[in-house]
Formats: sequence, C-alpha cells, structure tokens
Amino acid sequence: MIRLIMIPLMDKALEEPENILMLHHYCNKEEYVFHHAISIGLIGGYIAFKMKCNRADVYQAAIGGCLADCGMAKLPPRLLNKRESLTADDYKEIHAHPIFSYKMIKDSSIIKDSVRVAVLEHHGRLDGTGYPKRLKTKPMNLFSKIIAVADVFHAMTSERAYRKKQSPFKVLEMIFHDDFGKFDIAVVKTLLSSFANFSIGSRVKLNNGFIAEIIFIDAGSQTRPVVKVMDSGQIINLGINRELYIEEIL
Repeated sequence: MIRLIMIPLMDKALEEPENILMLHHYCNKEEYVFHHAISIGLIGGYIAFKMKCNRADVYQAAIGGCLADCGMAKLPPRLLNKRESLTADDYKEIHAHPIFSYKMIKDSSIIKDSVRVAVLEHHGRLDGTGYPKRLKTKPMNLFSKIIAVADVFHAMTSERAYRKKQSPFKVLEMIFHDDFGKFDIAVVKTLLSSFANFSIGSRVKLNNGFIAEIIFIDAGSQTRPVVKVMDSGQIINLGINRELYIEEIL
C-alpha cells in the first residue's frame, strides 16, 4: 500500500520540485504526524534525486522517509497530542519510536536492507549523539543521512502544538552552522542549494515585521539573501545585517 501511495506522489513532486520545499505551509499542528510522514518521504526522495541516486533508490528514500516514524503508533496518544513542552520522561518514551518503527518494517520485502537501517537510525547523528544510543560506533549509510536531514528540516519548519513554525532559511542556517558535525554536509548542502534555487522572487517576512522580496542569493551565504523591502524599496543584505533574518516565507 505504501508503495502505491509514495511512488506516484514522488513522481508528481519531481515534476514540480519547488512545491516539495514548501510542504511546511501545508502542515498544521492538528495533523502533524500524518503530514510529517508524507513530507519526510517527499523531501528525502528529492534529496536523493538531487544527489544523483537512481530512480529506484529515490523511491526507496521516499518510502523509508514516510515509514521512519511509523513506530509513533506504539506510543501513548497523550504524547502525540500534548500541547505543552515535552518533559524529560516524555522524551525518553519518544526516543523508543525508531526501534518500534524498525520492528514494524524489518520483514517488509519492498524495502532494501539499508533503508530498514535508516528507519532505525534516522535520529542518529554523525557525532555520536542522537538515538538509539547503541548506534554511536556505527557509520550511517546514505539513506540514514538523507532521512535524518529531511526529518529535522520538516519538523523544525512545521507548526507544532507547543511551538510556532520556523522559516526554512533560519532552520537551514541552524542545521548548517549550529548543528555542524551532526549531519552529513553533502546532504545539507544539497537541500540548501535546492531551496535557494527556487527562492528568488519569493515574498518573505523579516523578524522586524517588514515584508520583502528575495532579489539575490549569494552562493556563499545562501541562508541570508539580499532582500528588497516592499514598502520602502530599501535593499537589505541579510548576510551583513545579522540581526535580521527571514521569519516566514509568504
């Protein structure tokens, strides 16, 4: 069933790839778990496509990404519907979901072994952090690296019950700089450059409330483009004006 859903969706998404990078606009806190699953799959498949994976592996990345959080179904509903910040005990329970996910799909004949492993370790990090902890000494395969980035990117750009969504530019900057060493740099750069390619001309809201248009993106500072304020025509280089950043893509 999942193959019948994800392969046509992936094909359609690759025909209009700019829509893949705007999936956070369609996600809402009430249906987050469903939207997140589909979005991880589509973003993961797109990254694999841009990294020159063959079509079969693009589909595998999409299916693996979609199933990465299926183990959430084994968690108490109170955790999925909680509106306040999660506690340390809550996180301890949630950290078990990759193991549940793996157990649910480990015998599936439609998923290759490396993708099953990716489902298990998509919350692992290259620096040995993340979970499950026992993965610390094991290198992550490409599917794991792709799904890890797709997962955190969509999660951080989406509205949640306990926090507002963040702009893709801000999230990518955090992943690229603040979380340096945790994620595969080639995967992050692939997503970053792809996002930049579709952003020229986009209207954005800055953190000071100004509405602006992206007019130029420097290859060396892709998360901080040059924008033109709509009302005044003022040109602002966000790479220089570090106190300003894109709060939302409109």
